Amino acid sequence: MPVPPAPPPIEQLGQRPFSFYPAILNIEHNEWLYRSATWPEILVQNTKTHQEIWVPRRYWGAISRVEAPVMIVGLSKELEYRAGAVLPALRRVIEMPRAVNDSTRTARMHLAEPAPVIAIQLESSAKSRLGRLLVAGGALSLAACVLVVSLNRGGIVGNRFVYAPAIRTQLPFTAADDYNAVVRTLGVPEAERWRAGGGVQYRLLAYPRLGVNVILAGRTREDVRYAGAFDQTWHLVHSVDLPRLRALPRF
Repeated sequence: MPVPPAPPPIEQLGQRPFSFYPAILNIEHNEWLYRSATWPEILVQNTKTHQEIWVPRRYWGAISRVEAPVMIVGLSKELEYRAGAVLPALRRVIEMPRAVNDSTRTARMHLAEPAPVIAIQLESSAKSRLGRLLVAGGALSLAACVLVVSLNRGGIVGNRFVYAPAIRTQLPFTAADDYNAVVRTLGVPEAERWRAGGGVQYRLLAYPRLGVNVILAGRTREDVRYAGAFDQTWHLVHSVDLPRLRALPRF
């Protein structure tokens, strides 16, 4: 049969006051006197309140040899005084404050049970406000984008914004490319226009979805070849015949 560990030498305390470390919870004054002992428990008395309590011997630890300013008795576990006995301290879970009108929930929290998961739902009014804010934010962002694009590319005409989309494809044309070469690359134009000036025939192929107007030029309509391209605001974006297109008016 195993022999229980020998109790600490309580008798060395005599009538000298000592303090517990850590201090016993729920008791303000931490200075004690040894009174008596049994095998399972030791009786001590508080020097200020004269309260006597029994402390289980298994929680007693080492006793300090230095008495200044006071002798220390170590405890192997944090203890608290409750219901007239010294017991291991319990770490309590602090419940969050409840709403004023919340009378359906109990104030007591059961430590053995997991905390309930509470679903948080927005009220319909809050949802509608959030929706309006999102829509307003999206509208403002879109307006800002249109304004920036208009200022950088199309500008502002009167009170109306003019938007010219950027070219979405590179123009790999050369001065040898004719109408068929342009159609093979960009497709059939949405509109075509002719203009004559300075003995030169100009053919405009309009691609508004790409934001580009392709210009073919030649002495006759039969031999017009690729000369360059303008965007929707008539800014020259590509050219293989710059002197001829530089002064070409919009048509």
